[in-house]
Amino acid sequence: MTQNNCTSKAQAGWTHHAGIAVNESDFQKIVINMAKMHGWLVHHPLPSMNKRGIWATHELGDHGFPDLVLAHPSGRVIFAELKSDKGKISPLQSRWITTLQQGAVVWVWRPADLDWIAKYLSQVALKTS
Repeated sequence: MTQNNCTSKAQAGWTHHAGIAVNESDFQKIVINMAKMHGWLVHHPLPSMNKRGIWATHELGDHGFPDLVLAHPSGRVIFAELKSDKGKISPLQSRWITTLQQGAVVWVWRPADLDWIAKYLSQVALKTS
C-alpha cells in the first residue's frame, strides 16, 4: 500500500501545512520530537566519520533503508523516509519502500506534510489512551 500521496490525504480530509522551508535534517528533528511527544519509540541510525574523514552511515545489509522506524506501544510500527520538498527517492530507497509496503506501514514524508504527520501521530496515540 503506497501511503505517500498527498492527494489521497487531502481527499481523506487531512490538512497540510504549505510553504515550510526546512532542510531534511531539521525536518527529521521535528518529526522525531513530535513522535516522542506522542509516545512513539524512534530509531534512526546516525552517520559517523571514518578514519579517512568521510561521513557515512555504517550498515550491514542493503542500502536505502528508510530514515526512521517509529513504534508505538499500541503495536503500530511505521517506516518513514524523510525527504525535502524537492528530494527524490533513490532506486535503493524505492526497493526498500516497495518491499516493506507488502506488509508494513511505509510513508514518504515531506515538510509540506507536517500538519498531517502531527495529526496522524497524535491520533494513533489517542486511540490507545
